[in-house]
Amino acid sequence: MSATRLEPADLVRIAGGTFLMGQADGRDDERPVHPVTIAPFLLCRFQATNAHYDAFRKATLREKSEYRDRPEFSQPTHPVVAVNWFDAAAFCRWLSAEWKLHVRLPTEAEWEFAARGGAEQVQYPWGNELRTDPPGRWKDGPEPVATGAPNGYGLFDMCENVHEWCSDWYDAGYYAVSPQGNPPGPARGKRRSSRGGAWRHHIKVSRCAARSSIPPEFRYSDYGMRIAGDAGV
Repeated sequence: MSATRLEPADLVRIAGGTFLMGQADGRDDERPVHPVTIAPFLLCRFQATNAHYDAFRKATLREKSEYRDRPEFSQPTHPVVAVNWFDAAAFCRWLSAEWKLHVRLPTEAEWEFAARGGAEQVQYPWGNELRTDPPGRWKDGPEPVATGAPNGYGLFDMCENVHEWCSDWYDAGYYAVSPQGNPPGPARGKRRSSRGGAWRHHIKVSRCAARSSIPPEFRYSDYGMRIAGDAGV
């Protein structure tokens, strides 16, 4: 990983396949568990960092967030935080033009498929047991990305560190009407979906199936992103 420059080679090709999305004993919006088929796609090995976002911000004359220079958020390899959904989408459009490659936010279905790392219905990227982390971890802010071990697809920090924006609108009842093939999420809504745990919560990691959402204009100190792309066949 480069702290200063994001490259297309940082995107992992995930072959896709069919999996069971959701969790039967999870929250109401995680049910019903249903089969979903995902086409091949690309997903970044790590969350977008300050250094990566700074390049975009300076090229587009975008203002930095109120957290950028606070010591607990300011390392080049800290995940960028306090980006709203529109900021994240603009970052993807900028990278698309820079790389001549369609870069975007992942769908919820792609994110959950990737988080499981190729294992069927595991609760966490590492298995079914909630991990016990050392006291003081994530006390004042996120950690630099790729600090721990990757999951089965070589992806770091899935389900932890910061929430990651998804492309979908959020609907608590979407799973009951979701298409099986590459579900894009609802056509409209008031909140955008996000996935993964975050440093600011009492329980710092999330289950692979756990869903979250906030209005797209909100900027929080535990919200970041991970970019995705189209892989073709």
